[in-house]
Amino acid sequence: MEFSKSQQAIMQRLKSRGPQSVKILSSQLNMTTMGARQHLTDLKHKGYVLQTQQEKQTRGRPVHLWKLSSKGHGYFPDKHSQITLELIDVIRSTLGNESLENLITVRGEKIQTSYKASLETVQSDLKSQIEHLAMLRSDEGFMAEVRLLPDGWLLIENHCPICLAAEKCQQFCQSELNMFQELLSGKALVSRVDHLLDGDRRCAYKITQT
Repeated sequence: MEFSKSQQAIMQRLKSRGPQSVKILSSQLNMTTMGARQHLTDLKHKGYVLQTQQEKQTRGRPVHLWKLSSKGHGYFPDKHSQITLELIDVIRSTLGNESLENLITVRGEKIQTSYKASLETVQSDLKSQIEHLAMLRSDEGFMAEVRLLPDGWLLIENHCPICLAAEKCQQFCQSELNMFQELLSGKALVSRVDHLLDGDRRCAYKITQT
């Protein structure tokens, strides 16, 4: 399925920011309200977006928000394949769950070693380290970004390119959290505050300087 650049921008925005109104989308993407509505209507017809129920405003009339459908989320690439899922089942059934978890741990340690080497090439202050970590994650398809909090930072992953594998074995998620904690050990505390597999629309990690 091919989409115009404007439609791609709309889906990218809905993926990274969650449900949005037509007015907000048109303002953020420098479109007319009519143009944004036409693109959304086309995307809805194709099954990639949905219109929510009316949301109450603090002032003015309630508005409808637009969000990605399951098909819309599926538009963003997942770095898994059926063979990966089958291998997880085979390893678990033949070698046991402990062996599967050990393999995932080794995988996480290998990624951690690569990240650590890359982090050593940037400034050592915590802010620079977190921003570089977000860049590394985005390069792997996690659509990561950093937001400043009153008491730290929020490392957000708007997309999970291994979601189906993680659903099969949540050790992938635990391995990811352990990796972030180790990479920032001695500098910050890291805790997961949003989790895709718990029904949240993203994974997010609060980082507090120690």
